[in-house]
Amino acid sequence: MTLSRLIGSFVRRHWRSYASSGAMLFGVALFTVLIPRKIGSMIDGMAAHRLDGGELLLGLAQLLGMGLAIYALRVAWRLRLFSAAYQLGVELRTRLYARLTAQGPAFYQKQRTGDLMALATNDIDAIEMAAGEATLAGFDGTLTLVMVLGVMTLGVDWRLALVALLPFPLMALAFWRISSHIHVAATDSLERFAALNDHVQESLSGVRTVRALGLEQRNAKQFGELAARASEASLAAQKWEAAYEPAVGLTLATASALTLGVGGYLVWHDMLTIGALTAFTMYLGQLIWPMFAAGWVLSLIERGRAALARLQPLLDAPLTVDDHGTLAKLVPGMLSLRGVSYAYDGQNGKALSGVSVALRPGQTLGLVGPTGSGKSTLLRVLLRQATPQHGTAEWGGHELSEYTLATLRAAISWVPQESFLFSATLAENIALARPGASRAEIEHAARMADIHDDILRFPHGYDTPVGERGITLSGGQRQRVAIARSLLADSTLLLLDDALSAVDTGTETRILEHLAELRAERPERSVVIASHRLSAWSMPTTSWCCATAASPRKATTRACSRRTAGTPASGATSNWKPASMRPDPKPKDMRAEARQAVTLLRLAARPDRRHLGWATFWLVIAAGLEVLGPILGKALIDEHLLPRELDLPRMALLLAGCW
Repeated sequence: MTLSRLIGSFVRRHWRSYASSGAMLFGVALFTVLIPRKIGSMIDGMAAHRLDGGELLLGLAQLLGMGLAIYALRVAWRLRLFSAAYQLGVELRTRLYARLTAQGPAFYQKQRTGDLMALATNDIDAIEMAAGEATLAGFDGTLTLVMVLGVMTLGVDWRLALVALLPFPLMALAFWRISSHIHVAATDSLERFAALNDHVQESLSGVRTVRALGLEQRNAKQFGELAARASEASLAAQKWEAAYEPAVGLTLATASALTLGVGGYLVWHDMLTIGALTAFTMYLGQLIWPMFAAGWVLSLIERGRAALARLQPLLDAPLTVDDHGTLAKLVPGMLSLRGVSYAYDGQNGKALSGVSVALRPGQTLGLVGPTGSGKSTLLRVLLRQATPQHGTAEWGGHELSEYTLATLRAAISWVPQESFLFSATLAENIALARPGASRAEIEHAARMADIHDDILRFPHGYDTPVGERGITLSGGQRQRVAIARSLLADSTLLLLDDALSAVDTGTETRILEHLAELRAERPERSVVIASHRLSAWSMPTTSWCCATAASPRKATTRACSRRTAGTPASGATSNWKPASMRPDPKPKDMRAEARQAVTLLRLAARPDRRHLGWATFWLVIAAGLEVLGPILGKALIDEHLLPRELDLPRMALLLAGCW
């Protein structure tokens, strides 16, 4: 989908907001073109001594009223339109989030977390600006341009209008060339920012490993290099955007010089009044906004196009696991795999080769074998995180693909190898699958996972925040919290993927005993335990699968072929954060904010004061030239047009100075 089609479909869905904003913008443009015309007529009246005091006050009151109306309408259309335009960012982020949560582990093997975060922030912001700022500025600038040019041509003097428009085709050519460079520079800038974001995310996630290995300086150096590249790319885009202003300034300066020259000639020969020339000059000044708006719109559109080109492939990416099932209810029955084979992309060997397993309700299946023998892959097949290339997987007489993913995964509780905890309290993490669970049910699940006593030793007990990814807990505590979460879900099938690897043997024994008790309470619940430690088989099991690379321990189950590398990620995770963990808003300290602003200014000036000094110098020169132009124009009118004294060399010098 192109950017224009995306914005067009959004505008059609929110046409009321855009139509009402357009009507208010029309009112702004109408009052804007009426003001110079009113001022021109007042000047002609004063020059001809036809305007008395009462009429002058009435005219000033009308000008004031039109100014207030313009202010009110501008505020109103911005509030109306921006409230609708920001919805596009909400919709795109919602679509991206839904797409990401529906993808399987194979998708995330090819993606970087930092890049995905950049797409959800920077890139969508660029598209949102194109739908909001660019659409508004484009409509406002175009409407103002058409109305001003119409009044200049039909209401003042068509000859003067044609002369003033002579430089504008050159400006259009410059805009076309600048916008093509901005698209390339904006794409590079977004990609560099994504690389920087990815490095920061990885460094913060693995900060303890970085410190343990003494890699702080190397990481800081890499960060500095990536930040420098991102800064250079952003600066390159800003340089091309800055080229719009000189193009506009040079065009309007040329148009002003031509207007004064030709207008002075017309006034000299009584073909134009001083008031009309003044009004035309004011109209010419009103073309500044449409020209700047054109540059701003082109810049935002090119940035939006570059961002959409990065975002659209993710939105259109096919799901690694399809969800075309129609069965919304799962009746527990025989769980069977027949000749299942699976190979990861880019791997020579198969992770699973002709695996056949049969598990009746209430039975426990043990998967044991060395690292890389395919135990986790088998569990992912049951979860439909991986689709086998050969063989079938059935549950309750139906293939797993016939169930909807929501139905299938609601019937399964899974504890992965790397337990993931959210930035919430212990109680909220345990009750993640059942937010409405009572405290008694949460504590019962914690006792079954042998984590209850540990939780009571924390400062706030079950209300203790665990930090990001459960960083405040040990590996064994995280595993047991994850086990408690799965037990509280009370699903039909429980999958434990080496979930006891970080606990001691005593704790492991108690957890297995509790699982046996739960099995007695719910005899229909099936359990699949994958482990490389034989100590996990103290609880009664009715079916064994010894997954080794060489020989099976049971003739009915084929061996899982050994896989040496490429273990997939454990799947997409949500960035859910409960309300209890969100910080409370604090009252603003205006003095503190002022001190922070001063500090930021000092920091901004510290790295390169020489460049800042030169920038200030040229800014002062530019401001002086901006002031000098109207002074020269005033001298041309006062010294030559009003007294009708023709001094061609001096007039040419003044026109050249204005240009």
